[in-house]
Amino acid sequence: MRALVTGGAGFIGSHIADALLLRGYDVRVVDNLEPRVHPRGVPSYLSREVEFCAGDIRDKRVVERALLGVDIIFHHAAYQDYMPDYSKFFHSNVVSTALLFEVVREKGLPVQKCIVSSSQAVYGEGQYNCPEHGFCLPPARPVEQLDRGDWDVRCARCHRELEPLLLSEEHPNPTTPYGLSKYAEEIVALRLGRMLSIPTVGLRYSIVQGARQSFYKAYSGVCRIFTCALRHGHAPVIYEDGLQRRDYVHIDDVVRAHLLVLEDSRADYEAFNVGTGKPVTVLEYARILAKTMRVAIEPLIPGIYRRGDGRHTVSSIDKISRVGWKPVKGLEEIFADYLAWLDTVGDAGDYFTPAFEQMKQNGVVRPVRRQEVPLGHVRTKMA
Repeated sequence: MRALVTGGAGFIGSHIADALLLRGYDVRVVDNLEPRVHPRGVPSYLSREVEFCAGDIRDKRVVERALLGVDIIFHHAAYQDYMPDYSKFFHSNVVSTALLFEVVREKGLPVQKCIVSSSQAVYGEGQYNCPEHGFCLPPARPVEQLDRGDWDVRCARCHRELEPLLLSEEHPNPTTPYGLSKYAEEIVALRLGRMLSIPTVGLRYSIVQGARQSFYKAYSGVCRIFTCALRHGHAPVIYEDGLQRRDYVHIDDVVRAHLLVLEDSRADYEAFNVGTGKPVTVLEYARILAKTMRVAIEPLIPGIYRRGDGRHTVSSIDKISRVGWKPVKGLEEIFADYLAWLDTVGDAGDYFTPAFEQMKQNGVVRPVRRQEVPLGHVRTKMA
């Protein structure tokens, strides 16, 4: 059996490739080595047992070569960032997905299954309950509100603070270019897959953590960003007030989810959350990491925010649990495994600072119109 892993030189894709090799698959990886992620070319962690093809999956000739002899597709190639190059999100994430199915149909290729990586970003600002008006899908918090340092999500009708709910699969509501593109990608994959009788599955990741996260981009990787700051003697910078609830899932659990849906037909033509269902505030996360690293540095909450961030994003995992998956690793294993990997990497420079400055210049990171928030004035109790 031959598996194609698009974006297979990346964080998640490379772990999928390793798992498939262990199961006896022939693995082909296609990756365009996006400079923001791979400025030094093919990463050293990519197994020499994979067949590596350099190329962009928006190029039909690349896709045709990549799909030759392939039985299974793991589609991980994607563009994710906070930069305002909107069209690139859709060309990279949606058009490329349609092109995969187009070539499969055109060439009559016997692809048996396709698993597409998606994201918690499809939920936008999230799912909430209003004490007066019940369930709602609020729009993104307006810039005018965030500029005042008012972080709460409020009911559009009565303006009361809303209660965050676990994110369930049936209520996507994307608001960012990335979230919109990933939801569109899901629709394209699941519906074209059904039309062509290719069992297809979409997996919506929470915040995936672990070894091999790129040092070079600012979109994701809070463990990488905070760890590098602490190792350089700097305080981790936290957006908003640090009480945002997040859902951090270990890369090993994400890999197991892929292997499960690969082999279980109950998952076909469905989208599933892959997270933990357990809320952790960003402030709590930073403090636990510092304690794990034995560093006495408190995080900094300077009164800034990042446009496009949701307030609370914790996924329900009820649906995927019904097909036999649940996470087995938590923050302790995430930190231990990531720090152990970091010790093996020679280059661990401060790449966040220039990326952070670029986000500020592009208006992605913005200051609130008030004085810096002292850490001692922030509520630290888990909501």
